[in-house]
Amino acid sequence: MNSDIDKAVDAYVAKQFEYEQFLAGVLVFFQKHPNLNLSQSPIIHSIKSRLKDPTHLKDKLLRKLEKGKLITEENVFNEITDFIGVRVLHLYQDQFPTIHNAIMEKIESGDWIFVEQPKAYTWDPETVKFYEGLNLETELRDTYYTSIHYLVKPNNKNAICCEIQVRTLFEEIWGEIDHTINYPHPTESIACKEQLRVLSKLVSTGTRLADSIFRSHKEHLAR
Repeated sequence: MNSDIDKAVDAYVAKQFEYEQFLAGVLVFFQKHPNLNLSQSPIIHSIKSRLKDPTHLKDKLLRKLEKGKLITEENVFNEITDFIGVRVLHLYQDQFPTIHNAIMEKIESGDWIFVEQPKAYTWDPETVKFYEGLNLETELRDTYYTSIHYLVKPNNKNAICCEIQVRTLFEEIWGEIDHTINYPHPTESIACKEQLRVLSKLVSTGTRLADSIFRSHKEHLAR
C-alpha cells in the first residue's frame, strides 16, 4: 500500500514544473487584470497561492488510506485536485461579482475550462440568495465555512488543474483560525466548535457592515 502511495507522490513530483507553470499563469491573470486592479480602488486586496508539498501530499494520501481510499499513480490526478491553489481576497461582498465575471470571461474565451461547476459554500440563507443571483450553485455548510470555489484547468487534455478560492478578508480570518484548529485533525473541544460558530456570525456581520460603509461612501461621493 505504501509503495503505491510513494509512486503516486513521485508521479506528482514529476509534474511539478507543469503545475508551477499553470500556477504562474493564474497568478498573472489576477495580478494584472485591469478590471480587478484599478489604481484608485482595486477590487482585489491580496492573493495567496501554494503548490502542495510532496510530504504533505503523502500525509493526505495516508489519511485517505486510513479511511479506505487508496490513491495510486494511476488515479492520483483524478482524485486529488488541489495540488495548486490560489486564494483571492477582497474587502467586501459587493466586489465579488466583478471577480466572478472576470473568471467567467476567462472561461468563455476558452483559455480555461471548469473541471467542475463553481460552488459557493455558506451557512447564511441570505447569502445564498446573493450567490444564486449570480447563477452559482450553493451549498449550506453546518461548519459555518464560507467561500466560493472554482476548479479550472487549461483548455486541453492535461489533468493539471487549479483550485481558486474567493472570499472576503473577514471570511479569511475565520478560515485561517478554523484551519489552525481543525486541520488536519478536527478539534474535539465543544467550546472551540461553539466559539468558531460565534466567530462566523461576527464575520458575517462585519462583511455586511463593510458593504454598508462602502455603499454610504459611494452615495456621499455622488452628491
